[in-house]
Amino acid sequence: MVPVVTPSLDRRRFAAVADVVAGEVGTETVFTYHEHDGVVWADYTGGSIRRGHLVGTRDGDRLDFRYVQLNNDGRTSSGHCVSEISVLPDGRLRLHETWSWESRPGSGVSVVEELPGVTDPGYGSR
Repeated sequence: MVPVVTPSLDRRRFAAVADVVAGEVGTETVFTYHEHDGVVWADYTGGSIRRGHLVGTRDGDRLDFRYVQLNNDGRTSSGHCVSEISVLPDGRLRLHETWSWESRPGSGVSVVEELPGVTDPGYGSR
């Protein structure tokens, strides 16, 4: 296992910096991440996403996870994503994501950034 270089994702909230063309996640979708012992998970909602969940692993500054979501039209979708974590000049985290649907055709890349000054009070951690 590669040592973690960037800070923990635990209780950090993220949003996309732009709407994702081939996906359903947009700038109104907010992700709340949790992390413990190399395991990462998040809940997300907002925009066209009614409810979403992801779970996977962290190895150094690399995330590898599966996601499943329910959109506002009542359709479920699932896929796989690999993300690279970086630190912005102001100390917030950025995730560079490469993802692909497993439940339907399509793939893409996206960038999500930590929301400034916002953390989750601890629900769901560990």
